Amino acid sequence: MSRSGRKKKRALFVVEILVLLIFIGGLFVYGQINAKLSKISTPTVENFDQEQVAVNISAPKLTGYTNVALFALDHRAKTESAGGENSDTIIIASINNDTKEVKLVSVYRDCLLDIGDDTYQKCNAAYSLGGPQKALSMLNTNLDLNLQDYVTVDFTAMVKAVDMLGGLDIPMTYQELVHMNNYCVETSEETETDYEPIPLPDPKPEDETAILDTYHLNGVQVTSYCRIRATASMDFGRTERQRMVIQMMVHKATKSSIATLSEIMDEVFPYVETSFSKSEIVKMALGMLSYRIDETTGFPQMIQMTDLPTKGSVVIPTTLESNVVELHKFLFSDDEYTPSDTVKSKSDTIVDLTGFGEGGEVVREGALSAVADALENEDSYGIQASPQDAASDENTTVTENTNT
Repeated sequence: MSRSGRKKKRALFVVEILVLLIFIGGLFVYGQINAKLSKISTPTVENFDQEQVAVNISAPKLTGYTNVALFALDHRAKTESAGGENSDTIIIASINNDTKEVKLVSVYRDCLLDIGDDTYQKCNAAYSLGGPQKALSMLNTNLDLNLQDYVTVDFTAMVKAVDMLGGLDIPMTYQELVHMNNYCVETSEETETDYEPIPLPDPKPEDETAILDTYHLNGVQVTSYCRIRATASMDFGRTERQRMVIQMMVHKATKSSIATLSEIMDEVFPYVETSFSKSEIVKMALGMLSYRIDETTGFPQMIQMTDLPTKGSVVIPTTLESNVVELHKFLFSDDEYTPSDTVKSKSDTIVDLTGFGEGGEVVREGALSAVADALENEDSYGIQASPQDAASDENTTVTENTNT
């Protein structure tokens, strides 16, 4: 893939900004945070009409949950034909208002779904074609959800937030260290932020997938770590690393001083866009210091991967119907959920388009399980492995001078 092509495959993510916003807001009265909240962008009617967000008629009516879609964009990865950017990271955050538990689900960006009008494409294309309104509709109609609100963040926010939190200590494999160093060159240039490359051990370890050491990373390095998808776990490991970093950031945010949190708001909020009003943010924030991120996973869990004409390499849910059933069990502990006719129809269409029905492979995410093992005594991080039977990355060949 060319360098220009790679630039269109940014791995960005946003949910840490939302969660930081929630925890930060809980430390201030409305009068103190009002000026800072004004820095957050709100959508105009022209690019977001909540009343036009599609929801399946027979989708379950859930109460007691606050569900939010979280998108991350790269403004340099604009799709010229569509006029917008792909949401290369999509995360569903579901907050149980009674138990205070937060669950995160990464929707794999290459997942083949109906992005609208019976157009089956990689799901990350929905945002470029119609912004958050179309992206929310895509998630709702394919997954039987009722998402009405969203948060979108700019690339630079991640780097700034991590630096203001004092960095993160992350165990890494040799493979991850190599790829992180490679990505740092570009990330540093794009954000105009400095970093120090981490020296590679010489000789290299025999097992390049084993945890090598724990490294203190700054914003550029953490962001680059979250972009890695060149290991055997590919995009599945990338999204898993993202969710692990989110948990670490939330932990550090709750331990930070008011002055630090205030500075984060000043620097990060200009890169955030959300459908929530100021009053809604304050209302959520005042009661959410006790919320915690528990389980996280990816969607879909049962997949096939293949190349399709005009669509490229895609992740196929096998089947969409059965994967949506598992999603509702995970998010809402709903053992009685039955997919809507709309989801069943889309599931059948995907089978017809691809030839892949029931079966496939269970996604095995390796990055988080390896780090969770290394940090098993670090309970303060709140890191938990995915409910799936995660397995470590298989050995792969790493090129030390390639920015993948």
